[in-house]
Amino acid sequence: MSLIKRLEAINVDKKQSKNEKEVDPYLELKTKIQNKVIEELDIDFKEISEENEELKQKINSILTKCIEEESLNMTNIQRKKIKEELLDEIIGFGPITPFLKDSSVTEIMVNGPSKIYVERHGKLQLTDSKFKNDDHVMHVIKKIVSPLGRRIDESSPMVDARLPNGSRVNAIIPPLSIDGPSITIRKFSDDPFTVDDLISFGTMTSKMAEFLKYCVQGRLNVVVSGGTGSGKTTTLNVLSSFIPNQERIITIEDAAELQLSQEHVVRLETRPANLEGKGEITIRDLVKNSLRMRPDRIVVGEVRSGEALDMLQAMNTGHDGSLTTGHANSPRDMLSRLETMVLMSGMNLPVRAIRDQIASAIDLIIQQSRLMDGSRKITHITEVQGMEGDVIILQDIFRYEQRGLDNKGKVKGEFLFTGVMPKFLQKLKEKGINIPSEIFQ
Repeated sequence: MSLIKRLEAINVDKKQSKNEKEVDPYLELKTKIQNKVIEELDIDFKEISEENEELKQKINSILTKCIEEESLNMTNIQRKKIKEELLDEIIGFGPITPFLKDSSVTEIMVNGPSKIYVERHGKLQLTDSKFKNDDHVMHVIKKIVSPLGRRIDESSPMVDARLPNGSRVNAIIPPLSIDGPSITIRKFSDDPFTVDDLISFGTMTSKMAEFLKYCVQGRLNVVVSGGTGSGKTTTLNVLSSFIPNQERIITIEDAAELQLSQEHVVRLETRPANLEGKGEITIRDLVKNSLRMRPDRIVVGEVRSGEALDMLQAMNTGHDGSLTTGHANSPRDMLSRLETMVLMSGMNLPVRAIRDQIASAIDLIIQQSRLMDGSRKITHITEVQGMEGDVIILQDIFRYEQRGLDNKGKVKGEFLFTGVMPKFLQKLKEKGINIPSEIFQ
């Protein structure tokens, strides 16, 4: 589609409502300047991107000229602001573009055109930025999902997508979203966080990080458990960085977020159904297919349904060293969730058989939480020791103990070794990995 058609789709009608004018007093001026840019540029809309420096400079020079011609009684600050907003509109994603560029923002939430929230340092803030109207929000959503071959309309009013930098996007529109189109963007750093970053953030200690490094290199099967926004994917990415470079890694995700640095990585991503409701490829389909791809490691972004059974079977049939995440509030809850997910696979298995599968497949559960001050901590590193009767035995190895709040509202606490040595140490020794005793002191 041409640039003219795409930009004309978001031009506001000349009969703007009073409310829209109050939201943006320069709306008519910006619309006029935008139309002038349309007249001077006639290119394919897909050519416009943040990476196309030559085109950005051309648009920038046209905007500068048009603003000089149209805005006679404006200050330099006002002119600069209008130019930045128009650039964001044409090249970026409208009023949320500055937040996408702001490294301190970790999440962006659009609740209809007039409310844009961001998360900074674990805290939500209402911003002053606004969209013009529902159509403006819809334009930005379509601009995000169209290059990925995804679609959103009344017949398919929900979509998951990702931005070029890997940030995860969820959009939902009316009639499901009553107060207007809604966008939620989970941002990921262009430079993925390293283990040193998590140590500096206080997510874990250096001893815990070293312990987890030995566990991953020793091919233990690990589940990262936690609530929404607790940092599971970031921790999974850091754990994946411990995998030796020569191994073949298959990653499986709904929206590709993991940023592995190894050379031999195959990234797989699910696909939604088409207009006829056909062609859907699920996480479970990809897990099954990955077993035919000679993987050394399988990394699943998140298990949430029947694919848990296939993942457990893979872990139990020679594909050790697998990593995944799941939603749960504690290591014990994670086991219950896995039981439920296996039952969702449609296999009529007795609970005892499911627990046997889980106990023999998973070696370690890492529980991560977002605390009340917005900080993210690994609160438990827990070994799955096996079965005793009908119960799976868990043993904490490291634990974070909260000690209240300081006078600034920050959570006080410390990471502790529980004093119990993990049973899998012998398993690691057989693979030539000896964990230094200082880690447990």
